[in-house]
Amino acid sequence: QAQLVESGGDLVQAGGSLRLSCTISGLSLADYSICWFRQSPGKEREGVSCVGWGGYSTHYADSVKGRFAISRDSAKNQVYLQMNSLKPEDSGKYYCAADRTWARLLRGQATYWGQGTQVTVSA
Repeated sequence: QAQLVESGGDLVQAGGSLRLSCTISGLSLADYSICWFRQSPGKEREGVSCVGWGGYSTHYADSVKGRFAISRDSAKNQVYLQMNSLKPEDSGKYYCAADRTWARLLRGQATYWGQGTQVTVSA
């Protein structure tokens, strides 16, 4: 059974940076695309960024373009989300998710989900 475990969430001031990690077991990054999603109370879950199974395709929500960067380390089976110039509206619980189908992830669907890590950005 695949398992995704997020880490790196924290409380940070606006303008600061964080790097989230998603440690993956039970599946290979060669076969699965990975996305980061976030959700805050009272809001719908939002897709933040995705990286394709080959590592060549990436996708970013308009709200994070130019500030966030997704990357992966196949040897470690980890995916990272570098978040810079953080804003209070970036606050929320961040989840990583895996699916074989890129289009499903872009629709917010995934076969496997992590439990999330909390990011709080203070003004």
